[in-house]
Amino acid sequence: MASVIEVSRERFEELVAEALDTIPPDLTRAMSNVVVTVVDDPPEPHLLGLYTGIPLTERGDWYSAVLPDRIEIYRNPICQICATEEDVIDEVRITVVHEVGHHFGIDDARLHELGW
Repeated sequence: MASVIEVSRERFEELVAEALDTIPPDLTRAMSNVVVTVVDDPPEPHLLGLYTGIPLTERGDWYSAVLPDRIEIYRNPICQICATEEDVIDEVRITVVHEVGHHFGIDDARLHELGW
C-alpha cells in the first residue's frame, strides 16, 4: 500500500485557492452568497467535498437574507487517497470544480459525465 501524503492545512488552503483561481472569471463572477472552506474531516466517510445550500438555479425572488451556501473541501480524505502532492493538487481541483458545479445546480450524474 502506498503511503499517505501529508499536506499542511496552510498548503491545502493554498491549493483550494489555486483551484478556485482556475475557474473561468465569468463563472466566478456569477457565484453568489457562497463560502468555500477547508475542513479536516467530513461528516460522513469517503466524502472529499460537500456543497450545502440553495443552488443558483433554484433561487427566486424570495431569496434574500439567507446565510451563505457552503462548499467544504475535506483535507484528510483527499490526502488519504493521494500518493504525491501532484495527486493532491489534481484531486483538490476536481473536488472544488465538482462542488462549485453543485452551486450552479449541476447534479452528480452530469458532473460525472463531464469528468468532474
